[in-house]
Amino acid sequence: MAMSAGLGTSFCSLPSLHRLTTATTNAASFSFLKLSSPSSSLLFSARLPPTNRHEYSVIKASSSTTFTESHDLKVNTITTKPIEGQKTGTSGLRKKVKVFMQENYLANWIQALFNSLPPEDYKNALLVLGGDGRYFNKEAAQLIIKIAAGNGVGKILVGKEGILSTPAVSAIIRKRKASANGGFIMSASHNPGGPEYDWGIKFNYSSGQPAPESITDMIYGNTLSISEIKLADIPDVDLSSVGVTKYGNFSVEIVDPVSDYLELMEDVFDFSLIKSLVSRSDFRLTFDAMHAVTGAYAKPIFVDKLGATLDSICNGVPLEDFGHGHPDPNLTYAEDLVKIMYSDNGPDFGAASDGDGDRNMILGRQFFVTPSDSVAIIAANAQASIPYFQTGPKGLARSMPTSGALDRVAEKLNLPFFEVPTGWKFFGNLMDAGTLSICGEESFGTGSDHIREKDGIWAVLAWLSIIAYRNKSKKEGEKLVSVSDIVKEHWATYGRNYFSRYDYEECESEGANEMINHLRDLISKSKQGDKYGDYTLELADDFTYTDPVDGSIASKQGIRFVFTDGSRIIFRLSGTGSAGATVRIYIEQFEPDVSKHDLDAQVALKPLIDLALTVSKLKEFTGREKPTVIT
Repeated sequence: MAMSAGLGTSFCSLPSLHRLTTATTNAASFSFLKLSSPSSSLLFSARLPPTNRHEYSVIKASSSTTFTESHDLKVNTITTKPIEGQKTGTSGLRKKVKVFMQENYLANWIQALFNSLPPEDYKNALLVLGGDGRYFNKEAAQLIIKIAAGNGVGKILVGKEGILSTPAVSAIIRKRKASANGGFIMSASHNPGGPEYDWGIKFNYSSGQPAPESITDMIYGNTLSISEIKLADIPDVDLSSVGVTKYGNFSVEIVDPVSDYLELMEDVFDFSLIKSLVSRSDFRLTFDAMHAVTGAYAKPIFVDKLGATLDSICNGVPLEDFGHGHPDPNLTYAEDLVKIMYSDNGPDFGAASDGDGDRNMILGRQFFVTPSDSVAIIAANAQASIPYFQTGPKGLARSMPTSGALDRVAEKLNLPFFEVPTGWKFFGNLMDAGTLSICGEESFGTGSDHIREKDGIWAVLAWLSIIAYRNKSKKEGEKLVSVSDIVKEHWATYGRNYFSRYDYEECESEGANEMINHLRDLISKSKQGDKYGDYTLELADDFTYTDPVDGSIASKQGIRFVFTDGSRIIFRLSGTGSAGATVRIYIEQFEPDVSKHDLDAQVALKPLIDLALTVSKLKEFTGREKPTVIT
C-alpha cells in the first residue's frame, strides 16, 4: 500500500527481482475501541488478513483503571505487568510485528522510557515522532502520542503520514534544540516489513543521537518493574494533513517530512555545483529508494532541486511492506539497481538507500564501491568539493570491522583518527566533543557531524559533489571522470584494502553462540607469532573500546585475528535483526601494488576466507553451507 501519492514517486519500472513471499496487507484494519464504563477495557486491536486471522490487544485496561486530569486532559492510568524480552539493542527494540501487537507490549516500553527520563526532559517539552512507513507505524504512532500526552509532554511533532527518515528525525531535533529534547523513530531499519516481518522503536536524545546505554539500560530495568501506563483520553490524530491540533495544553503538529532535512542538505552541499552535473545531457543517474522512506525525499531533492529526470527514481513510493522487498542496500537485496547499473548502457551513477534512510550503496557503471572505500574517498575529497568541510574535517572514524582504508586518509591528512565498536552512538560522543567530522561503517552506513545518525542521502549527495567537482570544467560531450576513475585513482594514491563480509542470517542462536565461545577459547590460547597457514599472527583479541570522551568501556565487540601483513579476520554476532542470530565474518587484506588492484575481491581474499571458515568451524556449529549475503 502506498503511503500517499504525495510522499513518493516511482518512475523507474522494473520487475521484482528479489522479493519476499508475504501476503499483501490491503485487508488489514485497525481500530481503537473505548467502552463507556471506566472499568471497561481500552482495547487497541488489529486484524490481519483473512489468510492469517488473529486478534491482538495492543493496550488494555484492567478493572483498576483510574483517571486524573493533566494538561486539561483526562489521563487513564492503566494497570499492567512486566513483559519479558524488552531489552533494547544497539539500534532500539526490534521484534516481529506480532510481538509488538501483543497486549501492552509496545505501551509498556514507551511508558518505561518516560519512567527512565528526567521529568525536565519531557514535561511540557517537544518530542519528535516519525518512521519509515512500514506496516504498523500509523497505529503505533497514535499509541505513542497518547502515552506522551498522558505523561505531560507539551507537544509532539510528527511527519506527515508518520513519515520521517532517521536522518530527518536527528536533523529536526538538532534544528529545534532549544525546545526539542528527543524523538521516537519507528523503524526496523533495513529489515523486512509487513504482518509477518519486523517492527522496531528507538529513542534519540537531545542532540539527535541514539539514546546512550545509560538510558537504554534504564528503560530495560523499568520494563521489568512497570505496573502502570499513563494514556491520555484523546482521539486519534489525523496524520494526513500538515497543521497543528490542540488538546488543552498538549498539541500535535504534523509537518512536511522533507523541508527541514532539505534545508540542512542545502547548507551542507553546493546544490548549484551538483545540479551542473545532474542536469547534464551526458550524465545519467539512478536512485533506488527500495519502496522505503527515501521515496518521500527522492523527487523533491534529486528531481525538483537538482534537475534529475523523473525516470531516474526507482521504487520511489514508500510501501508498508517495501513492495515485498528486503530494504537493505547491498548487492543481493538491491538487485533491481544492480541489474540497471551492470547493463550494457547503464547509468553513470547509481545509489540506493534502506528502510529508514540511514544506509546507502554507491555504484558506478558496472562498478561497485565498497562502503569502506566510500567513506575513505568522501573524506579524502571533502574539503575540495563540499562547502561544509571547506576548512577541512576535524577528525575521521570508522567502526572496528570496517576496512583500514579510512586510516590511511587520516594519516595522510594528519587528522585525528578513531576506531570504535559497531553502533553509531559511539561516533556521537566524538562529534559532540568536536573531534570528529566524517565517519562510516562497512554495513553501508556513512555520515558526518551535520547530524548524529548515519545518512543515506547525505552520502549520495557527497558522491555527486565529488563527481561534479572533478567534472566542473568538462564540456558537454567530453569524457567525464567516472566513479571507477575516482576509486582507482584513490587506490593508486593510498593502496587498496580488499574487503568482504559474509552474512549468515537467522542462524540458530545456540550454535552461533557456541561458535563465538569456541573462538574466544582459541584467542585466549593464541600468542604473537602463531602460524595460521601462510599467515603469521600479530594479535588475537575480543575488541574492547574505551571512550576517550567519557571513559566508558565497551567490551566483547568482535573477535579479531590480525596478521603481520595487516590482514584481518573478524567475527561478530549482529544485534540488528529481530529473530535468530546473524553471524558476520569480515575479511580484509591490504594491497599497495597498483598492478594488483583490479583483482576480484573474492579471488584476492580466497585464502583468508578459507582460513576464516576453517578457524571458526562455522559449518560445524551453524550447519550453514553458504552465506546469505556476500558484500
